[in-house]
Amino acid sequence: MPRHAAVPSLTIACHHERTFTCEPTRTALLVIDMQREFFATSEDDLNPMLEIVPRVARLVTVARKAGMRVIHTREGYAPDLSDVSAYRATLDYVGYEGDLGRSLIRGEPSHDFLDEMQPAPGETVIDKAGFSAFYASGLDNVLRASGIDHLLMCGVTTQCCVHSTLRDAVDRGYWCLTVADCCAASEPALHEAALAIIAGEGHLFGWIADLGDVARAARPRAGAAITAKRRGGAAPRPLKPRRPPSAR
Repeated sequence: MPRHAAVPSLTIACHHERTFTCEPTRTALLVIDMQREFFATSEDDLNPMLEIVPRVARLVTVARKAGMRVIHTREGYAPDLSDVSAYRATLDYVGYEGDLGRSLIRGEPSHDFLDEMQPAPGETVIDKAGFSAFYASGLDNVLRASGIDHLLMCGVTTQCCVHSTLRDAVDRGYWCLTVADCCAASEPALHEAALAIIAGEGHLFGWIADLGDVARAARPRAGAAITAKRRGGAAPRPLKPRRPPSAR
């Protein structure tokens, strides 16, 4: 397992009076399917999910500064539809012609990330021909090779690709935090239902927090993480207080 520099752990205040503790170097932020297709809008059909885009962009910035790995997932299919199952084909949401080209076909504009959500140089992109980011992909190998065992999740849609990825992650033994206000569904009721399932039956699917909770936990430690990295893992030593001058 890779050796990591000593970086202070984060303790994130969560919903339901719970806390989520993680070491940034052992934690990844999964940014799920922030693609143009899912955020398409028109004058007649304003997409309510666009509301989360600035928050997700902010969460990505927080994660990067805290020293977490950022991984972007992208749902997409082959131009000849050879990786579209017979059942999925009946749903009629892959490959139809639209304003962004063929829906969710790799290489088409619809498949690309939003401009605000383009990966930074060197960040991992996981392409998947399914809902879960673990389905027929190398995600699990990427995480384990990096010594990552804690995950933060954000993106769309809460009840589908986010939740499918979360369930797979939990079954694989990862500690998972869903950032609620950085996830969205096409219908608010579906978003709320997915969050209720995460917290149900004694929190079967992990922790739930909001962007502000993550940002507050990371803020005082960002500088410490940078300092530790520069020193090869040594934590910054506190300054010794000066003795007050003797009274004359």
